[in-house]
Amino acid sequence: MGVDYVLFERLVELSTRFKPAGRSLGLGRHSFRSESVYAPRHSKAMKVNGLEGKRFDYLQEDGYYETLMRKLGFGEIESMDFSDYEGASLIQDLSKPIPDEMEQQFDFIFDGGTLEHVFNIPVALENVFRMLKPGGRFVSANGMNGFNGHGLYQFGPDLVWTYWRRTVQCHVHSCRGITKAPGEEDFHLEFQDPAELGHRLRLKGRIPPSRFYLYYEVERLPGSAISDATLQSDYEVKWAGHENAGEIRLDGAKA
Repeated sequence: MGVDYVLFERLVELSTRFKPAGRSLGLGRHSFRSESVYAPRHSKAMKVNGLEGKRFDYLQEDGYYETLMRKLGFGEIESMDFSDYEGASLIQDLSKPIPDEMEQQFDFIFDGGTLEHVFNIPVALENVFRMLKPGGRFVSANGMNGFNGHGLYQFGPDLVWTYWRRTVQCHVHSCRGITKAPGEEDFHLEFQDPAELGHRLRLKGRIPPSRFYLYYEVERLPGSAISDATLQSDYEVKWAGHENAGEIRLDGAKA
């Protein structure tokens, strides 16, 4: 788990349009080492987004990322992990439901590559939703392609639209794929909602074989709530109006 140059660029850009008012949480305690080979990209991201100083200003001696997050305006970020071996401040198995006292405690939750290592993904996603305050944002980057053998899972964009837009009725600010391959650093794809397209995303030949992140930002709204059905987008369109589909609307609620 760590903030590489790809996620550094995304966090720098996010810092220009979102500042959490309350607590911030990282899923896992992430590293940030700012490799010198990518220094020009770090400097460019800072300049484009109006940040002053140098990349060294965002580093800390132990190689973790709390200084980076604080200086970007995300506050004193706490870390949640299964174990305390990396110094996490909150110990929690994300495969199991969080305790009630953790409900709606965080204005910002960041996942820089943790959920792909958690076996019980439905419970983990529900935990993130429950921990997020209305108006709070969840930012995630996990493997979509080229990460075989790295974690337990690779994710697809329909998970974002199916779960975050319809199951828990959040607003999706961004859903994109970003490559980390040398020479392809600026390549990314914006993913539309398959339910609005009326068919599955047609990505054959468009996804590079190199490491490719699924990156997304979602916001919990005042009316966000967990619905009682999670259906993949294209099936939801096909089944809409049929007797056994429960008249599920595309916003995730029931008619």
